[in-house]
Amino acid sequence: MKKIIFLLIVIAAGSLSTAQELYGEATYFSKATVDRSWMEGNRDLTPDQRKRIEENLKKASEKTFVLKFNRNTSLWSQEVALEAPGQGRGWGNFMGSSMGGDKYKDIVTNTFTEQRDMMGKTFLIKDDLPQLEWQITGETRQIGNYTAIKATAVKKNDDLDMSAFRRRRGDDNKKKEDEEATKLTDMFEKDDTTTVTAWFTPEIPVQHGPAEYGGLPGLILEVNANGTTMLCTKIALNPEKQDKIEPATKGEEIKLEEYNTTFTKKMEEMAERFRGGRGRG
Repeated sequence: MKKIIFLLIVIAAGSLSTAQELYGEATYFSKATVDRSWMEGNRDLTPDQRKRIEENLKKASEKTFVLKFNRNTSLWSQEVALEAPGQGRGWGNFMGSSMGGDKYKDIVTNTFTEQRDMMGKTFLIKDDLPQLEWQITGETRQIGNYTAIKATAVKKNDDLDMSAFRRRRGDDNKKKEDEEATKLTDMFEKDDTTTVTAWFTPEIPVQHGPAEYGGLPGLILEVNANGTTMLCTKIALNPEKQDKIEPATKGEEIKLEEYNTTFTKKMEEMAERFRGGRGRG
């Protein structure tokens, strides 16, 4: 079986230089596991409030993305539903625009460009793509019409990857009744690394994948990491209408680490102001 898989990969890799120009659009459904433990035993929540929270959590944890790609570049974008008047200006919208935007990746230069908005200011993150040491296994499965091969890797979690955070529990979370947490690390703890499982198909010979993932000899159709699964549900190859794959150009250029530091500082300042407001109230 491993010899067959190796042969598939070699054939796919060889086709990169001989096949015709390739353009594709892959749709992914993303679903994240959400920690609901904080609601258990909370007597302050009415049944209606709990129901609304459950609905909002489900909405926030399920998203649809589109990956547009050619041989060397790709653009990862979220499909956003049209909001009703008065919606789309809350905390969830702020967090979404601050922590993720359209991600342009260039596998030739091994770089990415991502535009994010933070408190009315636009940033243009430009940095190197993370390099994962993939281990290709002998396991295969069918995803849609494609044969997919399993690969695993260990990656360092991004400082703002919320899927890597979990609420502190037990003794770690005990505080005085009149004390409020002002730092993210007071309320949450984060794993430094996580194991990533990916399924790729050599039948589509590009080294692209969802979000920041890539670097395998075939399009990544599914990724599992930190309780989040991104599954490809539809693929269109060489459609009649093909969009340009280009990076965003507006915003203050910044490295990812510097952006994460700035964002964390802003969050802690907001928490401190909120704490002060409650104290005066």
